Amino acid sequence: MIKKALVVINPKAGIKKSNRLLTDIVSELQKGEYLVTVYVTRKQGDGNRFVVKNVKNFSLVVAVGGDGTFNEVVAGVIASGTKTNIGYIPSGSTNDFASTLRLPLSPVKAATNIIKGTPKAFDVGVFNGRVFTYVASFGAFTGSSYNAPQEVKNSIGHLAYIFEGVKDIGNIKGFNLDVKTEEKSFSGRYIFGSISNTTSLGGLLKINEEIVDLSDGKLELMFIKEPKNIKELNQILSAINLKNYTDCPMIDFCSARSIDIITKDDFNWTIDGEKQNGSPIIEVKNVEKAIKLLTV
Repeated sequence: MIKKALVVINPKAGIKKSNRLLTDIVSELQKGEYLVTVYVTRKQGDGNRFVVKNVKNFSLVVAVGGDGTFNEVVAGVIASGTKTNIGYIPSGSTNDFASTLRLPLSPVKAATNIIKGTPKAFDVGVFNGRVFTYVASFGAFTGSSYNAPQEVKNSIGHLAYIFEGVKDIGNIKGFNLDVKTEEKSFSGRYIFGSISNTTSLGGLLKINEEIVDLSDGKLELMFIKEPKNIKELNQILSAINLKNYTDCPMIDFCSARSIDIITKDDFNWTIDGEKQNGSPIIEVKNVEKAIKLLTV
């Protein structure tokens, strides 16, 4: 039986290294005895729509691009109702999820990783019906991923996110939220919030690997309160530096399977680095072992 692989590539991702190495990527996948079809996206949503319509004809679909491209492929596979194996060749500016998975950043080595890998189950999150692979977040720094111009991301990569994030510091604004999980509830005014399944958030915040399990049926919540003085700001910065969020009085941190959020404030979120409109009522849930990723 012929094995067929669909490669979905975002030609604008990162420094476009994968574009130059596309032939090498295809050649490497062919070593795994795959008959390869390449689909090049032109605008946001292209990859998702193509995968939904066509993934049933393939035994493997490979995302080549940043975390946004990977999100489109994953969401497309889930929407199709198939259990098609997924591969990821990271070539974005930050590649948070790839960092968590320790995937090779060399496109050819990442392709080798796919053909030598075995299917491993991973969780995904669902934010008001929209799938996310590693994070839904709002507030300070989270606008960096979609505010930084693409040409800036391409030229200086991860630094683009840091520069955009620094701009946020002078305009920090908190939002009032009530948050409820299956085990605990908390409320307050927060300058940042994330619901994630990753050890790296925008390359700026890190979560200890001992806490994060990508297939345990739970997501990690981090909500940073609005500081009222220098002391509280220093508590936040110290917790971030030490990656010790559970002992900081300015941070609400826990793991949960489902999350309900209520707010009267109007603000946007990001889903895997892409803009997501906010809502007064938000429901987030973990879908345990929803996808199968080929990796060593």
